Amino acid sequence: MSRPRWWTTLARAVGMRGLVYSTLALVLGTVLGLGVFTFGYAGGWAYFGNNPQTCVQCHAMNDQYSGWLKGSHKNVASCNDCHAPHGNYVAKYINKADNGFWHSLKFTTRDYPMKIQIRPHNKQITEHACVYCHKELTETIHVTRTPGEQISCIRCHTDVGHKR
Repeated sequence: MSRPRWWTTLARAVGMRGLVYSTLALVLGTVLGLGVFTFGYAGGWAYFGNNPQTCVQCHAMNDQYSGWLKGSHKNVASCNDCHAPHGNYVAKYINKADNGFWHSLKFTTRDYPMKIQIRPHNKQITEHACVYCHKELTETIHVTRTPGEQISCIRCHTDVGHKR
């Protein structure tokens, strides 16, 4: 198989190593440029903040946002208060990046269920958030449980954050 003439001419001019580096730089630059453009176009910077309206940039979250507006936590907690780790900014933004990636992938490919389900990892974060904010109430409940047995706040209080 012979190479196109332009390839041979270019390879001689910049050398084979230079051609490989140039091609790699072009591909990486294109991917990075498209990523930055998409992030900016989609309002990605808003996800670094704490505004609950950010969550409805994805139309799939309209029901959750509407439920939050009707819920008892509207005036005291935003999405991040319940769905992001407390006290560790690195863990918080790693979690937000992980969720952002999966949310955008699912939304872009339209591969999300009509009834959105919380992932086990995020459910655990939400459970910790309940205990974090309601320490006074939960301490007495945890005393009555056997060691290592975790009671689920969400199991009984399913519509606290997102009223149906």
